[in-house]
Amino acid sequence: MANKLDHYILGQWAPHTGAGEPQYDAVTGEVIATYSSEQLDYEAIMDYARQTGGPNLRKMTFRERGQMLKRLALHLFDIRKKYYPLSYRTGATKGDSWIDIDGGIGTLFAYASLRKQFPDKPFHIDGDAVNLSKEGTFIGHHIMVPKHGVAVHINAFNFPIWGMLEKISVNLLAGVPAVVKPSELTSFLTEAMVRDIIQSGILPDGALQLINGKGHGILDPLTSQDIITFTGSASTGRMLKSQPHIVENAIPFNMEADSLNAAVLGEDAQPGTPTFDLFVKEVRREMTVKCGQKCTAIRRIIVPEHLVEDVQLALSQQLQKTTIGNPTVEGVRMGALVSRSQMEEVRKRVQQLANGSSIVYGDLDQFDVMGAEREKGAFFSPILLVNENPFDNTDTHTVEAFGPVSTIMPYRDMGEAIELANMGKGSLVSTVATADEQIATDYVMGSAPYHGRILILNEESAKESTGHGSPMPLLVHGGPGRAGGGEEMGGIRGVKHYLQRTAIQGHPTMISAVTGQYQKGGAYKEKATHPFQQHFEDLEIGETLITAKHTVTEADIVNFANVSGDHFYAHVDETSLDGTIFEGRVAHGYYILSKAAGLFVDGRKGPVLLNYGIENFRFTKPVYPGATIGVRFTCREKIRQEKRDAEDVKKGIVKWMVDVYDETEETVAIGTILTMVKMKDQS
Repeated sequence: MANKLDHYILGQWAPHTGAGEPQYDAVTGEVIATYSSEQLDYEAIMDYARQTGGPNLRKMTFRERGQMLKRLALHLFDIRKKYYPLSYRTGATKGDSWIDIDGGIGTLFAYASLRKQFPDKPFHIDGDAVNLSKEGTFIGHHIMVPKHGVAVHINAFNFPIWGMLEKISVNLLAGVPAVVKPSELTSFLTEAMVRDIIQSGILPDGALQLINGKGHGILDPLTSQDIITFTGSASTGRMLKSQPHIVENAIPFNMEADSLNAAVLGEDAQPGTPTFDLFVKEVRREMTVKCGQKCTAIRRIIVPEHLVEDVQLALSQQLQKTTIGNPTVEGVRMGALVSRSQMEEVRKRVQQLANGSSIVYGDLDQFDVMGAEREKGAFFSPILLVNENPFDNTDTHTVEAFGPVSTIMPYRDMGEAIELANMGKGSLVSTVATADEQIATDYVMGSAPYHGRILILNEESAKESTGHGSPMPLLVHGGPGRAGGGEEMGGIRGVKHYLQRTAIQGHPTMISAVTGQYQKGGAYKEKATHPFQQHFEDLEIGETLITAKHTVTEADIVNFANVSGDHFYAHVDETSLDGTIFEGRVAHGYYILSKAAGLFVDGRKGPVLLNYGIENFRFTKPVYPGATIGVRFTCREKIRQEKRDAEDVKKGIVKWMVDVYDETEETVAIGTILTMVKMKDQS
């Protein structure tokens, strides 16, 4: 008897009602489980996410949310092998499953690591403050706060693990809860992992819910604070995106749709060159990985017209090595399509493409299968076509067979190659295989507006290249036009999709209090104790040391030139200053910085462990002999650090604004230094 897939909603597992609909094993055709999402109260589900999951996540800082992702990634990595047998039932080989399972967990790790690029706060401070007034008493800044809604992820069938993890990695780091609706074709695998995620107790209540089924009505209760992400066919995405209440409420809708991705062989990549061989290998891989069921798969192969036959022969030889069959059988290199209904859909698309192109490799009906019965599974032969007139026979640029299917097209020059690539009307990724820098530049400049990502493939990067079809967590995944016009992942960029950017205005003191980051012009807090004699917890934002002063002499400049070896003419040769901005010999900028350190540093041993670095230092006014300088040394920001191990001391990084001024009270140099400061509480 088939299992009944459960939903995880409202903080508990809930079985579906009624008989449900079946999910099939892509290899044997056997029923695996049944699913149904009928009679679900989506309004209650979304309210639970907003009222329970949202507050639980928003009270955590970015650092804490990142640490949560790291714990989850480590937990899933330890048990990842348990998902492989289920993955094989989707038609995926071991290699395909590695991309889905290990790739998804790797994305969790990648986003966990981004926690260090955000402040140790529940919100993000975006950019620098802007002065809005003459006297500096009115400034503006931007903050980014988690939206008070829920992220609804509608995922495709081809990556039941990666599709979920690459999305929730981002929204959870941002502080927004998620409702995941995987494809009803492969959600049995998603459910297995969600059970382990919930059982781990790592995520707070309400952070993640799961819907198993078609999800009709899931978008109805959404509001302007919610976010929708969709991965799947362009037609379905457009239909969902155009729902009146989504348009009326301006609900963010990020669509990542299947696209007609292209690979272009540069004119320099002749047969026998490493670039030619790499191109053929990459196309073969992208045709057969996941049985061609990838939104990034290569659908159009664009080659110089005199190399069409060479590419056809070389690629056909590679495809002949692709053994089709049961993924659990040794030697099988390509599994099955996800279902027999999908198999019929791909067959129909191939027949449509064949109206204007010739099938030069593969057969829709006659091919061998290892370890399984072809009639019961959803097996499909790799199909290679040639379109000799791609500017006239345009089905190649509009029809996608979502399987191991691709079409070779000729071009006469790079201008034509770019035009053909762009005729896909927007794709997720494109590849140009070339060792010629000018060809690469021309292709990127000509095709970038039509593609979300471009791989430049050649021998120099091939050993470490992740390939055409692998979206990377820290780079954007998405594309214009047919590809959906969306953008996800992309490192910090992706996190910001779940945050609301808000401009705040006021006095620097008030903006400092709101942001927890000192703003120039804000009130100073002076203490009797030197800042370097205070532990991390005792330091306050805005705490300022007004240092003693020093009058710069010509001897200072000469001595620093000799010590540093910096004999730039403006510091050592007054006769060379005609036509420059300088009125006389000028002090080195690095001398000013060094002298500033001498003024603000307390040499006694204390909680300061070390100087951690310098950020954004600028020299704003020349300093001549006779000028008197002092420093306003202000605690700008505090960031707790994570302990590396049990023996590590508890500490944090303190950012100090170093404002060096002269006898006219005008700033001559300004920037930020970082110190590592020990915490008082070591428990």
